[in-house]
Amino acid sequence: MSATGLMPLPRTDLDEDAWEDLLSFIEEKRVIPIVGPELLMVGTDRGPRLLYDWAAEKLAARLGVDTSQLPQPLTLNDVVCQFLAARGRREEAYVRLRGIIKDANLEPPPALKYLAAIEDFDLFVTTTPDHLLESAINQARFAGAATTEVLSYSPNRVVDLTAEREGLQRPVVYHLFGKLSASPTYVISDEDLLEFICALQSEHLVPEKLFHELEHNHLLFIGSNFTNWLARLFLRMAKRQRLSDPRDVGEILADDHSSEDARLMSFLQQVSLRTRVYVGAERFVEELARRWTARRKPAAAAAAAPTRFLPPTREMPDNAVFISYAREDLAAVQQLKAGLESAGITTWFDMERLEVGDDYDRKIQRNIARCSYFIPVVSANTQRRLEGYFRREWSYALDRARNMADGALFILPVTIDDTDASTALVPDRFRALHFTQLTGGHVTAEFARRLADFLVPRAR
Repeated sequence: MSATGLMPLPRTDLDEDAWEDLLSFIEEKRVIPIVGPELLMVGTDRGPRLLYDWAAEKLAARLGVDTSQLPQPLTLNDVVCQFLAARGRREEAYVRLRGIIKDANLEPPPALKYLAAIEDFDLFVTTTPDHLLESAINQARFAGAATTEVLSYSPNRVVDLTAEREGLQRPVVYHLFGKLSASPTYVISDEDLLEFICALQSEHLVPEKLFHELEHNHLLFIGSNFTNWLARLFLRMAKRQRLSDPRDVGEILADDHSSEDARLMSFLQQVSLRTRVYVGAERFVEELARRWTARRKPAAAAAAAPTRFLPPTREMPDNAVFISYAREDLAAVQQLKAGLESAGITTWFDMERLEVGDDYDRKIQRNIARCSYFIPVVSANTQRRLEGYFRREWSYALDRARNMADGALFILPVTIDDTDASTALVPDRFRALHFTQLTGGHVTAEFARRLADFLVPRAR
């Protein structure tokens, strides 16, 4: 108890032990960042501004809203409520805001880039509808290629994680309160937020895999604009149990306002002892990134870094080389992709290996129909599997090859182990083709050069 007889408020910083614990949990992939609007300091025509303060002004102008009686800085909620009070059409606000942010062509702010560069984070949750977080991750990890998986929730379209967290093959950004759209499927007002919160508490409308991860992992609420009761409600909703119950995981609130809310701080001190508070969202991210980077340097100096594998983009680039494989050979196929792309050859394969369905099947057929070359990976695993979706991919490639002139190169079989091409369980037409052995998926200079030479005439 303090001298006043009141419970002391939670600390508003992290000591060295707390930082050490946090970094250890991050390395073990037991931490999920939940990103809010206070991290979105963007460059505008009036200098650096918080994105949604700036967007509220732009939206008011686009909707013709009289803001003279509204408090400053403007909020989207105040603008939308004023617009609706003047008999405006609700749907118009969503499409106008989408256009404002899309047309601005904003760059991700430095704080998001720092956060995105922490590669131990594989699942991000954002409470804002813009694209800036996924853009930051794509820039930091994939040279700008649209590789990050982006999922979005709305009460009328429940989208969950595509796999359990340990099965995720690429970083995921989950838009918990919807994504920018021309339709009213994302949060733009307090009323929208209330509807989303109510839906997320419904047994039939909750994204179960996502909330399982929120429940069982440490959470970083960075830059949240949650007010007193919303912060309490969101914490309780994420943890799915009384906050005062014993639990193994905790949270950090890193923002610019929670520490000034005496009632919220008192509540956390009395009820949620696993919740820590840190003053300043951007300051927290900068410190976290600095410590994470420093922690990794000794390990990097001790051993040469392995070849970095960039997951394929969700959509196949034009004229990419299509790699077809059995799922047991993923590691070798990753090595094959890395080797070809280091030689400047764009490749693609399906990494999710989704359950076969009509939409998925059409996507694969389209990609095989427009790829530059088709590489079927033959191995002991394909020998064992008399059935597999890769065999259907082989069939689609043969269908395309039948329309080609005799002698035209399209299918380039590769073996990744000691499987004998003469006895391989492959279509008869494959047997007439030259099989290249790339043990373990390691690309030889000769194979890369030959394939690059093949691609030159195609590019003309």
